[in-house]
Amino acid sequence: MNLNKPHISVILDANFLFIPLRFGIDIFEELQRLFGNVRCVVTTPVIDELRLLRVDSKPSLIRDIDFAIKMTKRCDVMDECLKTGETVDDSIVRVAKETRFPVATNDAELKRRLKKEGIPVVYLRKRSYLEVDGVV
Repeated sequence: MNLNKPHISVILDANFLFIPLRFGIDIFEELQRLFGNVRCVVTTPVIDELRLLRVDSKPSLIRDIDFAIKMTKRCDVMDECLKTGETVDDSIVRVAKETRFPVATNDAELKRRLKKEGIPVVYLRKRSYLEVDGVV
């Protein structure tokens, strides 16, 4: 790895953190393949969303959520607060616009919103590898 090369920061959405468990893909290795020196970022609303989702979930989903939460430990946490009336997806779009960081998500609606804003999107392709839509 070229240590002099500046890193690319990528914001990870909650659903993206389920990919390793559900599809057997190392998202961190794949992001490194795409960008080289990469820094994975999760926002506090994404972590809060996972914790809230865990509360009334079935045991099988709790296992998946716990895995996703464990994946956040390999990321830098961006301390953000939801603005009044803002959803987690709204906050991801806002932060991505402010920072110009690409976003990794498989959420179709979020992908559409990000593309409309000109934000590059990383997503799972053919259930086997990650791909980028947009210019980083």
